[in-house]
Amino acid sequence: MAAPWAAPGGPLDTLERIPLVDHHCHGVLTGDPDDRAFDTLLTEGGPAPGQTNFDTPVGLSVRRHCAPVLDLEPHAPPGEYLARRRELGAAEVNRRFLTATGSALFGVDTGFGSGGLTSPAELAELAGLPRGDGHVVVRLEVVAEQVAAGTEPGEFGAAFADALDRAVREQAAIAVKSIAAYRCGLDLDPRRPGPGEVAAAAARWSARPGTGHDGTGHDGTGHDGTGHDGTGPDGSAAPGAVSWRLYDPVLVRHLLWAAVDLGLPIQFHIGYGDADIRLDRVDPSLLTDWLHLHRVPVMLLHTWPFHRQAGYLAGVHPHVYYDVGLAMHNVGRPRGAAILAEAMEVAPFTKLLYSSDAFALAELYHLAASGFRAALNQVLGARVADGEWSQADAVRIAHLATAGNARRVYGLPEPDPQI
Repeated sequence: MAAPWAAPGGPLDTLERIPLVDHHCHGVLTGDPDDRAFDTLLTEGGPAPGQTNFDTPVGLSVRRHCAPVLDLEPHAPPGEYLARRRELGAAEVNRRFLTATGSALFGVDTGFGSGGLTSPAELAELAGLPRGDGHVVVRLEVVAEQVAAGTEPGEFGAAFADALDRAVREQAAIAVKSIAAYRCGLDLDPRRPGPGEVAAAAARWSARPGTGHDGTGHDGTGHDGTGHDGTGPDGSAAPGAVSWRLYDPVLVRHLLWAAVDLGLPIQFHIGYGDADIRLDRVDPSLLTDWLHLHRVPVMLLHTWPFHRQAGYLAGVHPHVYYDVGLAMHNVGRPRGAAILAEAMEVAPFTKLLYSSDAFALAELYHLAASGFRAALNQVLGARVADGEWSQADAVRIAHLATAGNARRVYGLPEPDPQI
């Protein structure tokens, strides 16, 4: 007779030990942030004057679930938590939290805030893994902005395709990523733009006042790692950030079609993000016509509050996959299972992946991983308890969502059998 779901040695015990493949994340800070920077980096928006991000679901989760990892009591006050963090130092804090995730591989977006952050290899090493288990994800817009800095507009189209191919090969990247959601939204003409359209759009971009094309950073921040997508530690835009960014929808379409030609999985930021997002323009269903025109894997990242739309698209398009990464730690533990259950309503279980989208703070890796495991356990355990699913099916689905689907789509090697 099978052991009960939560019994020692039962399915829940097994799920807690499955190594995660985090298919989309960022580096962590190599130095100690001051209290203000830590507060700002907790969420996608800096706190309002006189307020704190500790008064958010993720802030309370840090005090509840991260404090014990630093040898503090659950719910330790913010001041006590931050003091203990400084006492241990960044290297030890990062090691503790990353090791606690139980991760096996990382797909690291290196296109934002690389200064002051760990490299993919360093991230893997902090988690107790071989350095080669940190894999690069190439951000399309960064490559485009680097190419534009030294290329005539008429040459941009071909030069970008060549540079993208080179960047992927030289870094052994497992995927590329688009932040079209931040730049122009997803309501794009799905067609491939012609060479003349690309050249004209590149000329318009090059002629924008203050563009600079100095190669210092994709959004003018200098990649100091202090904020998320063009902001400093106080949440303000960096000088020149707006003028430097690639906003033109024609060029964004060219980037996407060059990625299709390359053939690697294409990750898309979807839904929840910082203040640059216009939420009504980042519903993944806006990509439907474009999805009909190719069969390269498309990875819908984060997806809340469009997680149901993402699950639907994954169910009707054979090359679409999705996760609820960023949502898990931002909604807090009590809501995580409900959101995951909604995301899984109609999608094939072979389409759900795990990601943390953690950036800068190692706590976010831990909250994402532990929150995803807890949510998945609640969803699967409920189905087993009401007799709808067998334990064997629930465990198989858990292996798919935590690692198996990502390994299959990205062509990653299977681990030695352990569980």
